[in-house]
Amino acid sequence: MINILFADDHEMVRIGVSAYLSAQPDMKVIAEANDGKTAVEKALSLKPDIILMDLVMDEMDGIEATEQIISKWPEAKIIVVTSFIDDEKVYPALEAGAMSYLLKTSKASEIAAAIRATFNGESILEPEVTGKMMHKLRQKRLPHEELTPRELEILLLIAEGKSNQDIADELYIAVKTVKVHVSNTLSKLEVQDRTQAVVYAFKHNLA
Repeated sequence: MINILFADDHEMVRIGVSAYLSAQPDMKVIAEANDGKTAVEKALSLKPDIILMDLVMDEMDGIEATEQIISKWPEAKIIVVTSFIDDEKVYPALEAGAMSYLLKTSKASEIAAAIRATFNGESILEPEVTGKMMHKLRQKRLPHEELTPRELEILLLIAEGKSNQDIADELYIAVKTVKVHVSNTLSKLEVQDRTQAVVYAFKHNLA
């Protein structure tokens, strides 16, 4: 039996969803909460298998409630069920420790399926949420991916232990130009000096 705590500030939503879930042969809504503070208290005292968490509630919102529950009970499995899909809700909720993220437009049967999956350790995300997360991951470029081909070339020469003059001679450019490229390279890699740049290059298998 999957024991569930349902936190939502809309009574009709709680009544409707709870009735459907409790009618499932493998589920039971053991408690409800109409605000975040109560959700935290009941989650920590009852230790339900699954917590359905609304995000916008009185006393304490769902994101803060999720943070507090996870900080004191890291094993908690929390499913966000909300009307919001904006970045200001999605990322903080997942970063706070929510395992799954559903919209209130989901069918009751979809929520039940997500509960079973989350109970078994899976993370169920709305397609829109998955798209947002993939987009955010693509935006997280590593520092060296910002280097121009010339800057990367100079980084590799620095890693070979060559001086600015050596690099200038090899690339047939002025020492002054090399210094500009080196400065830009260090800045983009967010390192203080050439030694740190060399360490970065080897750490990321560039040299």
